[in-house]
Amino acid sequence: MEKIVFTPEGGETVQFYILEQTRVAGIDYILVTDSEDGDGEALILRDVSSPEEEEAVYETVTDDEELNAVAAVFENMLDDIDLA
Repeated sequence: MEKIVFTPEGGETVQFYILEQTRVAGIDYILVTDSEDGDGEALILRDVSSPEEEEAVYETVTDDEELNAVAAVFENMLDDIDLA
């Protein structure tokens, strides 16, 4: 499983494992978890970086409507996962 490292401003680095990625309405999203064995917390992150940036910048999806729509896409992609 691919691992990604985040460095929040003023914080310690955090590692997540990427479960899946998708593009919805021109926006890239990744589904990540904090546990490699699949029993951890899952988050949906949105890429908010501009094309000219070297590194991607992600933020947690918090809008309920957007979260539900993207979660449904990920659930269709991954038959064995329930994001409810």
